[in-house]
Amino acid sequence: QVQLVESGGGLVQPGESLRLSCTASGSFFRINAMVWYRQAPGKERELVAPITSGGTTNYADSVKGRFTISRDNAKNTTYLQMNNLKPEDTAVYYCNAEISFNGYTAYSYWGQGTQVTVSS
Repeated sequence: QVQLVESGGGLVQPGESLRLSCTASGSFFRINAMVWYRQAPGKERELVAPITSGGTTNYADSVKGRFTISRDNAKNTTYLQMNNLKPEDTAVYYCNAEISFNGYTAYSYWGQGTQVTVSS
């Protein structure tokens, strides 16, 4: 049974920082891409930042220059460092991972989400 568990959310003021973590547990062969998404109230879930197993990253335009995604393959963990947070960053942040059990087919798994609230 594979589980993704996020942590690190909270309530911060504009301009402050948070670091989210997402760890995959269970028995599997490999984690391919790991991706952070977010969903604000009344809005669709949007992609924030993906990172490949080799470390290639990408960012939504709204977070470029402020957020940094990284991963520690030995710990099956991805991180999202969020700096200079804005009220519009308020959302539930979800972790997604493509996990392979045999090195060929990969399956998509989601974490339960962690709330980030940016407010003065």
